[in-house]
Amino acid sequence: MRTISGDLRFPSVAPAHEPGGSRDGTEPGPGAGPGAGSEARIRPYDSRPHDDEPNDAELIEASLTAPERFAGVFDRHADEIHAYAGRRLGPEHADDVTAETFLVAFRKRHRYDTSRPDARPWLYGIAANLISGHRRSEVRRLRALARAPRDADERGLHEEERGAERASAAALRPALAAALARLSAAERDLLLLVAWAGLSYEEAAEALKIPIGTVRSRLHRVRAKLRRHLDLPEENV
Repeated sequence: MRTISGDLRFPSVAPAHEPGGSRDGTEPGPGAGPGAGSEARIRPYDSRPHDDEPNDAELIEASLTAPERFAGVFDRHADEIHAYAGRRLGPEHADDVTAETFLVAFRKRHRYDTSRPDARPWLYGIAANLISGHRRSEVRRLRALARAPRDADERGLHEEERGAERASAAALRPALAAALARLSAAERDLLLLVAWAGLSYEEAAEALKIPIGTVRSRLHRVRAKLRRHLDLPEENV
């Protein structure tokens, strides 16, 4: 029995395997960042259901009368949400954000639009809202990553902490971390849902409950800001 919160228990829901992902908040691999290729997207394993499996909407609908069926949604998406939360806030907050995301989702599952077979945008929207409650922690983390190459050892971190710091710095270049820290919380949410979580514009609009036109215009402004902060030509953002 796995417990992700004091009042939400599921039967065993641990994934059978987690290729390419971890729960330390440092995945995916080096070089990933906004504007990078598909390797920048946080997909620890293929979370899409196979043809013979119920989709997310079907699991959620079934859970209204059989709550244990919601374990399938958790099993399918928990590692992905955990990796995203860890990358934004660090491993110290990833467990709490992941648990709370699925607790909120479980409590609000009766409101889910079952015409949408994939629950990822819905879950990412919940996670983004929870991450916004850690706005100061996220900005501090980004600023620390911007300084990491020159002062990680000077801070006297334990060896395992230095390892996590180096891994995070490798995945998020210092200049980019500094630029992200200058964005507003709403701008970071949208940019990173598209660039790191790999949501489409339509999915990002669904996650954040904003019009698709707002997604396009806001991303255009955010990319312009990043170009100025990073001193890059347009085609590099």
